Amino acid sequence: MRTSRSDLSRPARPAGADPCRPRAFEMLRLFGFAGLAAAMTLASVPAPRALDAAARTPVAEKTYRSAKDALRAGVREYNAGDKEGAARALEYAAGQGHALALWKLGRMYADGDGVPHDDLKAFEYFSRIADSGTDDAPDAQISGVTASAFNALGAYFLDGIKGTYVRPNPSRAYDMFNYAASYFGDPNAQYNLARLYLEGTGVDADARQAARWFNLAAEKGHHPAQALLGDILVNGMGGVPMQRVRGLMWLALAREGAQGRKDEWIVTLYEKNWAAASEDDRADAQAQMQTVGSIKRRR
Repeated sequence: MRTSRSDLSRPARPAGADPCRPRAFEMLRLFGFAGLAAAMTLASVPAPRALDAAARTPVAEKTYRSAKDALRAGVREYNAGDKEGAARALEYAAGQGHALALWKLGRMYADGDGVPHDDLKAFEYFSRIADSGTDDAPDAQISGVTASAFNALGAYFLDGIKGTYVRPNPSRAYDMFNYAASYFGDPNAQYNLARLYLEGTGVDADARQAARWFNLAAEKGHHPAQALLGDILVNGMGGVPMQRVRGLMWLALAREGAQGRKDEWIVTLYEKNWAAASEDDRADAQAQMQTVGSIKRRR
């Protein structure tokens, strides 16, 4: 079982793409599915090649005037709590290759949200987005969907899907994260790519590369990236020069944005490094933190 994009050994960066340049694509992460009604003007994506007969999207019994019409119905039904009806409408839109429908169905199956949890189905929906093609002038309106799909595929390749043809393949996980991080500037992919470099998973360990990718994600407000970048800079590691004050600043920003139990490790990392720092370094870090905050507010 192969897919054209999700099976690349090393997807090349498109001509002119700048891996250091952030891109404005975080539409879905920012407003979520409930806000998709505002994006109903999106053009549908041409249907990619099916993985195989088992992976083809089932067509809902009800017919719609267009993929957009089906997507609108799916949004309404999902927000009204009828997730089964939403899935049927989204399946119709997905059958027409609509990227948003494919993405939402992938998320629903990955999370078991209104449908049975099924990571393989999620993988195949995300693969269809990845296979639809983005090399020529990617549409900014769907770039967030595509980046999210590549990032999800990277996570599946990293761990594999037990009992399926999707085996753990850290090298291919690197490919997926690298493509989303470089081509789209996706902060989640940049964070995941940095973790691979930090841990030496699927690629040679390289703390400098890890710090570079963490920094790109940290500047976009990615709190886990801020925390790990701060830890690297405070302590210096793998050839990365020690920068205590800047590292403490990133840790403080990460601590400020930490939420709930999932981010307890950020709080622990912050407290450990903050307690070991001098009063002068803490004061300088807080001053830098305020400066960074004021700059971001002016943007």
